[in-house]
Amino acid sequence: MPVVQVSLIRGYSSEVKQRLCSRLTDAVRHTIHADPDAITIFLHEVDPDGYMRGGRARVPGPGAANPPDPEALVRTFLQAMEARDLELASTLLADDFTMEFPGSGVMTRLDELVAWARGRYRFVKKRNTDFACCDKGDHAVVVCHGELYGEWPDGSAFDGIRFIDHFEVRDGKLSRQRVWNDLALART
Repeated sequence: MPVVQVSLIRGYSSEVKQRLCSRLTDAVRHTIHADPDAITIFLHEVDPDGYMRGGRARVPGPGAANPPDPEALVRTFLQAMEARDLELASTLLADDFTMEFPGSGVMTRLDELVAWARGRYRFVKKRNTDFACCDKGDHAVVVCHGELYGEWPDGSAFDGIRFIDHFEVRDGKLSRQRVWNDLALART
């Protein structure tokens, strides 16, 4: 029965603490193949005046109350893009954001994507089947997949076209998006 104990400076939100417990449970389960029901996580909170590192009192870092969940960030971005709320979507991007779609080359701005997609279809929407998130050192990776549907430039409908989106999230912002889909196959 693995038991993990973590000490935190008081001040993190309940949502952040629950996410931490969930991720620690997953890490233990996938590392030593323990039954999740046998894994116990304890979070011990310490008041800021009862904590010191390097001879200095510390407080939770900026955004500690609710740093963005990588999957929620990706979902918000995809919803904003589908609604063509490019202003909101842009606020979720890192300064060095890059994206690449089949045949597009690397793009860095959403208006590049809109211009590139013009003429390929009238509109496209996604039915997301699943999301997966994992931590990779200095960033998180979120992968989603499902099916695309929409209209070709001539107004005819398309549906059931497979896609995979791979996102990298660094410091609470989307830093990279890579997309794979079968649109070109469906169009021929």
